[in-house]
Amino acid sequence: LPNFYQMVAQQKRDGRAIKNIALGIWIKESGREKFIGQITLGGIAFGAMRGAYIGYWIDQRFANRGYVTRSVQLISDFAFEKLLLHRIEINLRPENSASKRVAEKAGFKLEGMRPSYLHIDGAWRDHLCYVKENSKI
Repeated sequence: LPNFYQMVAQQKRDGRAIKNIALGIWIKESGREKFIGQITLGGIAFGAMRGAYIGYWIDQRFANRGYVTRSVQLISDFAFEKLLLHRIEINLRPENSASKRVAEKAGFKLEGMRPSYLHIDGAWRDHLCYVKENSKI
């Protein structure tokens, strides 16, 4: 497995190549900036597909406050307006009701189930696929 420094270097290369954009979610609290999570626009593909996926996580202490929903809205706007992508997906575990709310509040529509989509916690897990398309292109 790659070490931490190799992973960071790969993230930088992918960002410069516009393949993967990982950003911190920060807030200002009591006059201090705090890192509370991350959002990624990944798997960016141009050409005929012009699509990507969004992944995110947040510190539990800051969950259910709208930070992730706002982050999803902002990175989606960037993807559609600046990168001119056509389609963005959010794939999430069916039992993750908080992520379902994030996707729906950010305007993503349920497309369907992806059986055995990602390998998580030692097994292939089903995921729900939420999609948003760029209506301007």
